[in-house]
Amino acid sequence: MRTVRTDDGCRYLLIKRSSGSSLVRDPETGDERYIENEKLECTGVSSLETAAQAIAAPVRRIIRVASSDHALGVLIILDRRGPMAAVDLMECSDLCESDLNGLLTELRAAELIETVSIGGVPGYKTTEQASEGISALCD
Repeated sequence: MRTVRTDDGCRYLLIKRSSGSSLVRDPETGDERYIENEKLECTGVSSLETAAQAIAAPVRRIIRVASSDHALGVLIILDRRGPMAAVDLMECSDLCESDLNGLLTELRAAELIETVSIGGVPGYKTTEQASEGISALCD
């Protein structure tokens, strides 16, 4: 399968090409339809990448980055409880300080959490994109 784009910018997965039109699938809805070939252009984007767009971007980001229960747990705790001081986060975790710091660094680099000051003490909170992804996964 290849990824194609219509002249109005919509992306589809090319299922079958014939002389006058092509059968395409909407990666988000799964709906299939025929579109005239002259309205289609190959994008060069991987068909797997296009198919993955059926999952909302915030959820995809969490799936890519939070590959352990510890990472998911940190995100859910920060999202549910709100901004937390790093010291308080350490107390509710069973990770050593070094491992927790490494995990927080990864989540910050992926823009899933951000640093905040809580009463003059360093802390963390989830970003809007992380909150959207967590909401979609948990609700």
